[in-house]
Amino acid sequence: MTEQKKRPYQKSNNGSGKKTYYGKNFDPRKSGDTRRNTGDGVNVRIGQNFPLTIKRLGINGEGIGYFKRKIVFVPGVLPNEVAVVKVTEVEPKYIAAKVLKIREKSADRVKPLDEFADNVGGFELEHMNYSAQLRFKKDVLVQSLEKFQPKGWSDYDIRETIGMENPYGYRNKAQFPIRKIGNELSVGMYKRGSHELVDLPVVRTQTPATMKVMRTVRELLDKLSVSIYNEDKNRGTVKTIVARVSHTTGEVQLTFVTNTDGFPGDTALIEAINKALPEVTGIFQNYNPGRTSLIWGEETLKLWGKDYIEETILGKIFQLSPRAFMQLNHTQMSVVYNQALSALDLTHADKLVDAYAGVGTIGLSLADKAGEVRGMEIIPEAVDDANHNAALNHINNAKYEVGTAEKLFPKWQAQGWVADALVVDPPRTGLDTALRREILRTQPEKFVYISCNASTLARDLVDLSKAYQVDYIQSIDMFPQTARWEGVVKLTKRQK
Repeated sequence: MTEQKKRPYQKSNNGSGKKTYYGKNFDPRKSGDTRRNTGDGVNVRIGQNFPLTIKRLGINGEGIGYFKRKIVFVPGVLPNEVAVVKVTEVEPKYIAAKVLKIREKSADRVKPLDEFADNVGGFELEHMNYSAQLRFKKDVLVQSLEKFQPKGWSDYDIRETIGMENPYGYRNKAQFPIRKIGNELSVGMYKRGSHELVDLPVVRTQTPATMKVMRTVRELLDKLSVSIYNEDKNRGTVKTIVARVSHTTGEVQLTFVTNTDGFPGDTALIEAINKALPEVTGIFQNYNPGRTSLIWGEETLKLWGKDYIEETILGKIFQLSPRAFMQLNHTQMSVVYNQALSALDLTHADKLVDAYAGVGTIGLSLADKAGEVRGMEIIPEAVDDANHNAALNHINNAKYEVGTAEKLFPKWQAQGWVADALVVDPPRTGLDTALRREILRTQPEKFVYISCNASTLARDLVDLSKAYQVDYIQSIDMFPQTARWEGVVKLTKRQK
Protein backbone atom coordinates (compact mmCIF):
# COMPACT_ATOMS: atom_id res chain seq x y z
CA MET A 1 0.00 0.00 0.00
CA THR A 2 1.22 3.47 -0.81
CA GLU A 3 1.56 6.26 1.72
CA GLN A 4 -1.67 8.06 2.62
CA LYS A 5 -0.33 11.61 2.97
CA LYS A 6 -3.63 13.51 2.82
CA ARG A 7 -5.79 11.09 4.78
CA PRO A 8 -4.73 10.48 8.40
CA TYR A 9 -7.12 7.56 8.68
CA GLN A 10 -9.87 5.69 6.88
CA LYS A 11 -12.32 3.02 7.83
CA SER A 12 -11.20 -0.55 7.39
CA ASN A 13 -12.91 -2.83 4.89
CA ASN A 14 -13.26 -5.72 7.29
CA GLY A 15 -16.68 -4.65 8.55
CA SER A 16 -15.52 -3.90 12.08
CA GLY A 17 -16.02 -0.15 11.75
CA LYS A 18 -12.71 0.45 13.46
CA LYS A 19 -10.42 3.17 12.18
CA THR A 20 -7.11 2.07 10.70
CA TYR A 21 -4.39 4.69 10.79
CA TYR A 22 -2.22 5.21 7.74
CA GLY A 23 0.64 7.30 9.01
CA LYS A 24 3.88 8.21 7.27
CA ASN A 25 5.57 4.89 7.92
CA PHE A 26 2.47 2.70 7.59
CA ASP A 27 3.23 -0.77 6.26
CA PRO A 28 0.16 -3.01 5.86
CA ARG A 29 2.34 -6.12 5.97
CA LYS A 30 3.35 -5.19 9.52
CA SER A 31 0.02 -3.79 10.70
CA GLY A 32 -1.97 -6.98 10.25
CA ASP A 33 -4.61 -5.11 8.21
CA THR A 34 -3.60 -5.92 4.67
CA ARG A 35 -6.92 -6.23 2.89
CA ARG A 36 -7.65 -3.75 0.12
CA ASN A 37 -10.77 -3.03 -1.86
CA THR A 38 -9.21 -1.92 -5.12
CA GLY A 39 -12.15 0.24 -6.14
CA ASP A 40 -13.88 -2.22 -8.46
CA GLY A 41 -15.27 -4.65 -5.93
CA VAL A 42 -12.16 -6.84 -5.88
CA ASN A 43 -11.00 -7.53 -2.32
CA VAL A 44 -7.45 -8.79 -1.97
CA ARG A 45 -4.76 -8.54 0.68
CA ILE A 46 -0.99 -8.58 0.72
CA GLY A 47 0.18 -12.10 1.51
CA GLN A 48 -2.90 -13.73 -0.02
CA ASN A 49 -2.28 -16.85 -2.13
CA PHE A 50 -4.30 -17.98 -5.13
CA PRO A 51 -3.89 -19.95 -8.38
CA LEU A 52 -3.40 -17.89 -11.53
CA THR A 53 -3.41 -18.75 -15.22
CA ILE A 54 -0.88 -16.69 -17.18
CA LYS A 55 -2.35 -15.24 -20.36
CA ARG A 56 0.63 -13.41 -21.86
CA LEU A 57 3.85 -11.54 -21.07
CA GLY A 58 4.01 -7.78 -20.56
CA ILE A 59 6.58 -5.47 -22.13
CA ASN A 60 8.99 -6.01 -19.21
CA GLY A 61 8.79 -9.80 -19.47
CA GLU A 62 6.44 -10.18 -16.52
CA GLY A 63 3.58 -12.68 -16.66
CA ILE A 64 0.06 -11.29 -16.84
CA GLY A 65 -3.03 -12.98 -15.43
CA TYR A 66 -6.36 -11.91 -13.92
CA PHE A 67 -7.78 -12.30 -10.42
CA LYS A 68 -11.51 -11.51 -10.43
CA ARG A 69 -11.06 -9.16 -13.42
CA LYS A 70 -8.07 -7.43 -11.80
CA ILE A 71 -4.80 -7.56 -13.75
CA VAL A 72 -1.97 -9.35 -11.93
CA PHE A 73 1.75 -8.98 -12.78
CA VAL A 74 4.02 -11.89 -11.88
CA PRO A 75 7.71 -12.13 -12.85
CA GLY A 76 9.23 -15.48 -13.75
CA VAL A 77 6.20 -17.15 -15.36
CA LEU A 78 5.26 -17.91 -18.97
CA PRO A 79 2.07 -17.82 -21.03
CA ASN A 80 -0.32 -20.77 -20.46
CA GLU A 81 1.31 -21.68 -17.15
CA VAL A 82 -0.80 -22.15 -14.04
CA ALA A 83 0.97 -20.91 -10.92
CA VAL A 84 0.19 -20.45 -7.25
CA VAL A 85 1.14 -16.85 -6.49
CA LYS A 86 1.43 -14.67 -3.40
CA VAL A 87 0.30 -11.04 -3.45
CA THR A 88 3.13 -8.59 -2.76
CA GLU A 89 1.49 -5.29 -3.72
CA VAL A 90 -2.05 -4.01 -4.20
CA GLU A 91 -2.80 -0.90 -6.20
CA PRO A 92 -6.04 0.55 -7.63
CA LYS A 93 -5.21 -0.60 -11.16
CA TYR A 94 -3.19 -3.76 -10.61
CA ILE A 95 -1.93 -6.47 -8.27
CA ALA A 96 1.73 -7.55 -8.08
CA ALA A 97 2.59 -11.07 -6.96
CA LYS A 98 5.42 -13.57 -6.80
CA VAL A 99 5.46 -17.26 -7.71
CA LEU A 100 5.17 -19.86 -4.98
CA LYS A 101 4.70 -22.90 -7.19
CA ILE A 102 4.11 -23.66 -10.87
CA ARG A 103 1.39 -26.29 -11.23
CA GLU A 104 1.37 -26.50 -15.02
CA LYS A 105 4.57 -25.64 -16.90
CA SER A 106 4.88 -24.22 -20.39
CA ALA A 107 6.64 -26.25 -23.06
CA ASP A 108 8.80 -23.15 -23.57
CA ARG A 109 10.19 -23.26 -20.03
CA VAL A 110 13.90 -24.12 -19.67
CA LYS A 111 16.30 -24.14 -16.74
CA PRO A 112 18.31 -20.87 -16.61
CA LEU A 113 22.07 -21.24 -16.98
CA ASP A 114 22.68 -18.44 -14.50
CA GLU A 115 22.25 -19.49 -10.90
CA PHE A 116 20.82 -16.13 -9.82
CA ALA A 117 18.64 -15.49 -12.89
CA ASP A 118 15.45 -15.54 -10.80
CA ASN A 119 16.80 -13.03 -8.27
CA VAL A 120 18.63 -10.25 -10.11
CA GLY A 121 17.91 -8.06 -13.10
CA GLY A 122 19.17 -8.69 -16.61
CA PHE A 123 17.86 -12.25 -16.95
CA GLU A 124 14.09 -11.67 -17.19
CA LEU A 125 13.62 -14.30 -19.91
CA GLU A 126 16.37 -16.82 -19.25
CA HIS A 127 13.74 -19.35 -18.15
CA MET A 128 12.23 -19.19 -21.68
CA ASN A 129 13.69 -21.05 -24.67
CA TYR A 130 15.30 -18.79 -27.24
CA SER A 131 12.85 -19.25 -30.11
CA ALA A 132 10.03 -18.25 -27.74
CA GLN A 133 12.04 -15.19 -26.67
CA LEU A 134 12.23 -14.09 -30.30
CA ARG A 135 8.47 -14.52 -30.73
CA PHE A 136 7.89 -12.52 -27.54
CA LYS A 137 9.96 -9.61 -28.84
CA LYS A 138 7.78 -9.39 -31.93
CA ASP A 139 4.70 -9.50 -29.68
CA VAL A 140 6.07 -6.66 -27.52
CA LEU A 141 5.97 -4.45 -30.60
CA VAL A 142 2.44 -5.58 -31.49
CA GLN A 143 1.24 -4.79 -27.94
CA SER A 144 2.70 -1.29 -28.13
CA LEU A 145 1.18 -0.56 -31.53
CA GLU A 146 -2.22 -1.79 -30.32
CA LYS A 147 -1.97 0.57 -27.36
CA PHE A 148 -1.05 3.75 -29.26
CA GLN A 149 -2.57 2.89 -32.68
CA PRO A 150 -0.58 5.12 -35.04
CA LYS A 151 -2.06 5.62 -38.51
CA GLY A 152 -2.25 2.35 -40.45
CA TRP A 153 -0.74 0.32 -37.61
CA SER A 154 -2.80 -2.82 -38.23
CA ASP A 155 -1.29 -3.12 -41.73
CA TYR A 156 2.36 -2.64 -40.75
CA ASP A 157 4.83 -5.20 -42.06
CA ILE A 158 6.26 -6.49 -38.76
CA ARG A 159 9.12 -8.84 -39.53
CA GLU A 160 10.32 -11.82 -37.52
CA THR A 161 12.96 -10.99 -34.91
CA ILE A 162 16.57 -11.50 -35.97
CA GLY A 163 18.27 -13.47 -33.20
CA MET A 164 21.79 -14.63 -32.39
CA GLU A 165 23.37 -17.97 -33.17
CA ASN A 166 24.72 -18.01 -29.59
CA PRO A 167 22.55 -15.83 -27.31
CA TYR A 168 25.14 -15.75 -24.51
CA GLY A 169 28.50 -14.05 -23.87
CA TYR A 170 27.55 -10.93 -25.85
CA ARG A 171 27.77 -8.08 -23.31
CA ASN A 172 31.06 -6.30 -23.93
CA LYS A 173 30.74 -4.07 -20.87
CA ALA A 174 30.31 -5.00 -17.18
CA GLN A 175 29.33 -2.24 -14.78
CA PHE A 176 29.05 -3.75 -11.30
CA PRO A 177 28.81 -2.12 -7.87
CA ILE A 178 31.16 -3.41 -5.16
CA ARG A 179 30.47 -3.53 -1.43
CA LYS A 180 31.87 -5.28 1.61
CA ILE A 181 29.22 -7.52 3.13
CA GLY A 182 30.45 -8.97 6.38
CA ASN A 183 34.03 -10.02 5.67
CA GLU A 184 33.46 -10.69 1.97
CA LEU A 185 33.69 -8.41 -1.04
CA SER A 186 30.61 -8.66 -3.27
CA VAL A 187 30.74 -7.60 -6.92
CA GLY A 188 27.62 -8.13 -8.99
CA MET A 189 24.05 -6.89 -9.28
CA TYR A 190 21.20 -6.03 -6.97
CA LYS A 191 18.27 -8.31 -6.27
CA ARG A 192 15.13 -7.25 -8.07
CA GLY A 193 13.20 -4.62 -6.18
CA SER A 194 15.87 -4.25 -3.51
CA HIS A 195 19.24 -2.74 -2.72
CA GLU A 196 20.73 -6.08 -1.70
CA LEU A 197 23.89 -6.80 -3.67
CA VAL A 198 24.45 -10.33 -4.97
CA ASP A 199 28.03 -11.45 -5.64
CA LEU A 200 28.15 -12.96 -9.14
CA PRO A 201 31.16 -15.13 -9.99
CA VAL A 202 29.52 -16.03 -13.32
CA VAL A 203 27.28 -13.96 -15.58
CA ARG A 204 26.74 -15.88 -18.82
CA THR A 205 25.46 -12.95 -20.85
CA GLN A 206 28.76 -11.15 -20.24
CA THR A 207 31.83 -11.79 -22.39
CA PRO A 208 34.33 -14.06 -20.62
CA ALA A 209 36.91 -11.25 -20.83
CA THR A 210 34.87 -8.77 -18.80
CA MET A 211 34.07 -11.37 -16.13
CA LYS A 212 37.71 -12.44 -15.86
CA VAL A 213 38.75 -8.82 -15.27
CA MET A 214 35.90 -8.22 -12.83
CA ARG A 215 36.66 -11.24 -10.65
CA THR A 216 40.44 -10.75 -10.74
CA VAL A 217 40.12 -7.08 -9.77
CA ARG A 218 37.80 -8.07 -6.91
CA GLU A 219 40.52 -10.41 -5.59
CA LEU A 220 43.21 -7.73 -5.94
CA LEU A 221 41.13 -5.10 -4.14
CA ASP A 222 40.60 -7.54 -1.30
CA LYS A 223 44.25 -8.65 -1.15
CA LEU A 224 45.54 -5.07 -1.13
CA SER A 225 42.89 -3.88 1.38
CA VAL A 226 41.81 -1.04 -0.93
CA SER A 227 39.13 1.18 0.60
CA ILE A 228 35.62 0.12 -0.47
CA TYR A 229 32.61 2.42 -0.34
CA ASN A 230 30.20 1.98 2.57
CA GLU A 231 26.83 3.32 1.52
CA ASP A 232 25.32 3.42 5.00
CA LYS A 233 28.16 5.53 6.35
CA ASN A 234 28.84 7.31 3.05
CA ARG A 235 32.54 6.58 3.47
CA GLY A 236 35.20 4.69 1.56
CA THR A 237 36.54 4.87 -1.96
CA VAL A 238 35.65 2.32 -4.67
CA LYS A 239 31.92 2.21 -5.52
CA THR A 240 31.69 0.59 -8.96
CA ILE A 241 33.98 -1.35 -11.31
CA VAL A 242 33.52 -0.93 -15.08
CA ALA A 243 35.25 -3.22 -17.58
CA ARG A 244 34.74 -2.84 -21.34
CA VAL A 245 36.36 -5.15 -23.89
CA SER A 246 36.95 -4.44 -27.56
CA HIS A 247 35.39 -7.10 -29.80
CA THR A 248 38.00 -6.19 -32.40
CA THR A 249 41.26 -6.19 -30.42
CA GLY A 250 40.47 -7.98 -27.14
CA GLU A 251 41.85 -5.03 -25.17
CA VAL A 252 40.06 -4.12 -21.95
CA GLN A 253 39.42 -0.65 -20.56
CA LEU A 254 39.03 -0.59 -16.76
CA THR A 255 37.43 2.21 -14.73
CA PHE A 256 36.98 2.60 -10.98
CA VAL A 257 34.09 4.84 -9.98
CA THR A 258 35.04 6.33 -6.63
CA ASN A 259 33.46 8.27 -3.79
CA THR A 260 36.66 10.25 -3.15
CA ASP A 261 38.78 12.28 -5.56
CA GLY A 262 41.88 10.65 -4.13
CA PHE A 263 42.53 6.95 -4.68
CA PRO A 264 44.59 5.51 -1.81
CA GLY A 265 46.58 2.48 -2.90
CA ASP A 266 46.14 3.03 -6.62
CA THR A 267 49.86 2.62 -7.40
CA ALA A 268 50.08 -0.86 -5.88
CA LEU A 269 46.76 -1.79 -7.45
CA ILE A 270 47.87 -0.70 -10.93
CA GLU A 271 51.07 -2.74 -10.62
CA ALA A 272 49.06 -5.79 -9.56
CA ILE A 273 46.60 -5.35 -12.46
CA ASN A 274 49.46 -5.00 -14.95
CA LYS A 275 50.90 -8.30 -13.75
CA ALA A 276 47.66 -10.29 -13.51
CA LEU A 277 45.72 -8.80 -16.45
CA PRO A 278 47.92 -7.86 -19.44
CA GLU A 279 44.77 -7.46 -21.56
CA VAL A 280 43.91 -4.32 -19.57
CA THR A 281 45.45 -1.48 -21.58
CA GLY A 282 43.96 1.54 -19.82
CA ILE A 283 42.96 2.23 -16.20
CA PHE A 284 40.79 5.20 -15.21
CA GLN A 285 39.14 6.78 -12.19
CA ASN A 286 35.73 8.43 -12.37
CA TYR A 287 34.86 10.66 -9.43
CA ASN A 288 31.21 10.40 -8.31
CA PRO A 289 30.86 11.34 -4.62
CA GLY A 290 28.04 10.57 -2.22
CA ARG A 291 24.81 8.61 -2.34
CA THR A 292 23.39 8.87 -5.83
CA SER A 293 21.50 6.69 -8.28
CA LEU A 294 23.83 7.86 -11.07
CA ILE A 295 26.74 5.50 -11.74
CA TRP A 296 29.05 8.02 -13.43
CA GLY A 297 30.30 11.37 -12.19
CA GLU A 298 31.42 14.25 -14.40
CA GLU A 299 35.20 13.95 -13.87
CA THR A 300 37.28 11.09 -15.30
CA LEU A 301 41.05 10.80 -14.87
CA LYS A 302 43.45 8.44 -16.57
CA LEU A 303 45.53 6.55 -14.02
CA TRP A 304 47.58 4.50 -16.47
CA GLY A 305 47.80 3.31 -20.07
CA LYS A 306 46.00 4.16 -23.29
CA ASP A 307 43.43 6.93 -23.62
CA TYR A 308 41.11 4.76 -25.71
CA ILE A 309 40.23 1.27 -26.81
CA GLU A 310 39.44 0.79 -30.49
CA GLU A 311 36.44 -0.94 -32.04
CA THR A 312 35.75 -1.65 -35.71
CA ILE A 313 32.20 -1.35 -37.06
CA LEU A 314 31.40 -1.99 -40.74
CA GLY A 315 35.05 -1.39 -41.58
CA LYS A 316 35.33 1.89 -39.65
CA ILE A 317 37.56 2.35 -36.58
CA PHE A 318 36.19 4.06 -33.47
CA GLN A 319 38.19 5.17 -30.45
CA LEU A 320 36.25 4.92 -27.20
CA SER A 321 36.99 6.80 -24.02
CA PRO A 322 35.50 5.37 -20.78
CA ARG A 323 32.24 7.33 -20.95
CA ALA A 324 31.72 7.08 -24.72
CA PHE A 325 28.50 5.23 -25.55
CA MET A 326 28.53 2.14 -27.71
CA GLN A 327 26.08 -0.74 -27.93
CA LEU A 328 26.84 -3.63 -25.59
CA ASN A 329 26.38 -6.28 -28.30
CA HIS A 330 28.85 -5.85 -31.15
CA THR A 331 27.44 -8.69 -33.24
CA GLN A 332 23.86 -7.42 -33.23
CA MET A 333 24.98 -3.79 -33.48
CA SER A 334 26.46 -4.66 -36.87
CA VAL A 335 23.13 -6.27 -37.83
CA VAL A 336 21.25 -3.10 -36.82
CA TYR A 337 23.55 -0.82 -38.80
CA ASN A 338 23.35 -3.03 -41.89
CA GLN A 339 19.56 -3.01 -41.60
CA ALA A 340 19.60 0.78 -41.35
CA LEU A 341 21.88 1.05 -44.37
CA SER A 342 19.57 -1.18 -46.41
CA ALA A 343 16.44 0.71 -45.32
CA LEU A 344 17.88 4.15 -46.11
CA ASP A 345 19.01 3.10 -49.61
CA LEU A 346 21.38 6.06 -49.76
CA THR A 347 22.89 7.57 -52.89
CA HIS A 348 25.87 9.89 -53.21
CA ALA A 349 23.44 12.73 -53.85
CA ASP A 350 21.80 12.34 -50.41
CA LYS A 351 22.38 14.67 -47.52
CA LEU A 352 22.02 12.58 -44.31
CA VAL A 353 21.29 13.85 -40.80
CA ASP A 354 22.56 11.65 -37.95
CA ALA A 355 20.50 12.64 -34.90
CA TYR A 356 21.36 11.46 -31.37
CA ALA A 357 24.77 10.91 -32.91
CA GLY A 358 26.83 9.95 -29.86
CA VAL A 359 30.41 9.35 -31.02
CA GLY A 360 29.27 9.07 -34.64
CA THR A 361 29.08 5.30 -34.97
CA ILE A 362 25.97 5.25 -37.17
CA GLY A 363 26.56 8.29 -39.37
CA LEU A 364 30.23 7.51 -39.99
CA SER A 365 29.42 3.88 -40.77
CA LEU A 366 27.04 5.13 -43.49
CA ALA A 367 29.12 8.08 -44.72
CA ASP A 368 30.65 6.38 -47.74
CA LYS A 369 27.14 5.72 -49.12
CA ALA A 370 25.93 9.34 -48.77
CA GLY A 371 26.91 12.65 -50.29
CA GLU A 372 27.30 14.38 -46.93
CA VAL A 373 26.56 13.58 -43.28
CA ARG A 374 25.78 16.11 -40.57
CA GLY A 375 25.33 14.95 -37.01
CA MET A 376 23.89 16.55 -33.90
CA GLU A 377 24.46 15.77 -30.22
CA ILE A 378 24.00 17.81 -27.04
CA ILE A 379 27.09 16.40 -25.28
CA PRO A 380 30.20 18.35 -26.36
CA GLU A 381 32.62 15.52 -25.51
CA ALA A 382 30.67 13.13 -27.75
CA VAL A 383 30.78 15.63 -30.62
CA ASP A 384 34.55 15.95 -30.18
CA ASP A 385 34.86 12.16 -30.30
CA ALA A 386 32.64 11.96 -33.40
CA ASN A 387 34.73 14.50 -35.32
CA HIS A 388 37.90 12.78 -34.11
CA ASN A 389 36.57 9.44 -35.36
CA ALA A 390 35.75 11.01 -38.73
CA ALA A 391 39.34 12.22 -39.06
CA LEU A 392 40.67 8.84 -37.87
CA ASN A 393 38.83 7.14 -40.73
CA HIS A 394 39.74 9.84 -43.30
CA ILE A 395 36.06 10.68 -43.75
CA ASN A 396 35.81 14.15 -45.27
CA ASN A 397 32.07 14.31 -45.93
CA ALA A 398 30.87 14.20 -42.30
CA LYS A 399 30.85 16.76 -39.52
CA TYR A 400 29.20 16.87 -36.10
CA GLU A 401 27.90 19.85 -34.14
CA VAL A 402 26.74 20.50 -30.59
CA GLY A 403 23.08 21.45 -30.51
CA THR A 404 19.45 20.47 -30.64
CA ALA A 405 17.12 19.86 -33.56
CA GLU A 406 15.26 23.15 -33.18
CA LYS A 407 18.60 24.99 -33.35
CA LEU A 408 20.49 23.08 -36.03
CA PHE A 409 17.80 22.18 -38.58
CA PRO A 410 16.88 25.87 -39.20
CA LYS A 411 20.56 26.85 -39.15
CA TRP A 412 21.46 24.30 -41.80
CA GLN A 413 18.46 25.23 -43.93
CA ALA A 414 19.48 28.90 -43.77
CA GLN A 415 22.86 27.78 -45.12
CA GLY A 416 21.08 26.11 -48.03
CA TRP A 417 21.66 22.59 -46.70
CA VAL A 418 18.41 20.61 -46.69
CA ALA A 419 18.41 16.97 -45.57
CA ASP A 420 17.27 14.25 -47.96
CA ALA A 421 17.66 11.46 -45.40
CA LEU A 422 17.50 11.08 -41.64
CA VAL A 423 18.55 8.40 -39.16
CA VAL A 424 17.64 8.64 -35.47
CA ASP A 425 18.72 6.41 -32.60
CA PRO A 426 17.18 7.97 -29.47
CA PRO A 427 17.40 6.75 -25.87
CA ARG A 428 14.58 4.71 -24.33
CA THR A 429 12.55 7.88 -23.77
CA GLY A 430 12.11 8.18 -27.55
CA LEU A 431 12.25 11.26 -29.72
CA ASP A 432 12.40 14.68 -28.15
CA THR A 433 9.27 16.72 -28.86
CA ALA A 434 11.28 19.40 -30.64
CA LEU A 435 12.89 16.84 -32.95
CA ARG A 436 9.50 15.33 -33.83
CA ARG A 437 8.31 18.83 -34.69
CA GLU A 438 11.36 19.50 -36.89
CA ILE A 439 10.99 16.16 -38.68
CA LEU A 440 7.37 16.97 -39.54
CA ARG A 441 8.38 20.46 -40.67
CA THR A 442 11.33 19.46 -42.88
CA GLN A 443 10.11 15.97 -43.93
CA PRO A 444 13.25 14.31 -45.35
CA GLU A 445 12.34 11.84 -48.10
CA LYS A 446 14.18 8.90 -46.48
CA PHE A 447 13.88 8.20 -42.79
CA VAL A 448 15.05 5.36 -40.53
CA TYR A 449 14.17 5.18 -36.84
CA ILE A 450 16.33 2.86 -34.73
CA SER A 451 14.44 2.22 -31.50
CA CYS A 452 15.29 0.51 -28.22
CA ASN A 453 11.80 0.89 -26.74
CA ALA A 454 8.73 -0.41 -28.57
CA SER A 455 6.40 1.66 -26.40
CA THR A 456 7.98 5.07 -27.09
CA LEU A 457 8.40 4.11 -30.75
CA ALA A 458 4.66 3.45 -31.06
CA ARG A 459 3.95 6.75 -29.29
CA ASP A 460 6.25 8.67 -31.67
CA LEU A 461 4.69 7.00 -34.71
CA VAL A 462 1.35 8.59 -33.82
CA ASP A 463 2.83 11.94 -34.90
CA LEU A 464 5.26 10.69 -37.52
CA SER A 465 2.63 8.64 -39.37
CA LYS A 466 0.85 11.88 -40.28
CA ALA A 467 3.63 12.60 -42.78
CA TYR A 468 5.27 9.18 -43.22
CA GLN A 469 4.16 5.68 -44.01
CA VAL A 470 5.80 2.79 -42.19
CA ASP A 471 7.20 0.42 -44.81
CA TYR A 472 8.27 -2.17 -42.25
CA ILE A 473 9.61 -2.72 -38.74
CA GLN A 474 12.46 -5.18 -38.29
CA SER A 475 12.98 -6.44 -34.74
CA ILE A 476 16.53 -7.37 -33.74
CA ASP A 477 17.40 -9.15 -30.51
CA MET A 478 20.12 -6.94 -29.09
CA PHE A 479 19.77 -8.28 -25.54
CA PRO A 480 19.03 -12.04 -25.38
CA GLN A 481 17.72 -13.40 -22.06
CA THR A 482 16.16 -10.00 -21.29
CA ALA A 483 12.88 -8.30 -22.20
CA ARG A 484 14.72 -5.44 -23.93
CA TRP A 485 13.62 -4.76 -27.51
CA GLU A 486 15.43 -3.20 -30.48
CA GLY A 487 14.14 -2.47 -33.96
CA VAL A 488 14.76 -0.69 -37.25
CA VAL A 489 11.84 1.16 -38.84
CA LYS A 490 11.81 2.18 -42.48
CA LEU A 491 9.62 5.23 -43.13
CA THR A 492 8.95 6.99 -46.42
CA LYS A 493 7.31 10.33 -47.01
CA ARG A 494 3.62 10.14 -47.84
CA GLN A 495 2.67 11.35 -51.29
CA LYS A 496 0.29 14.28 -51.17
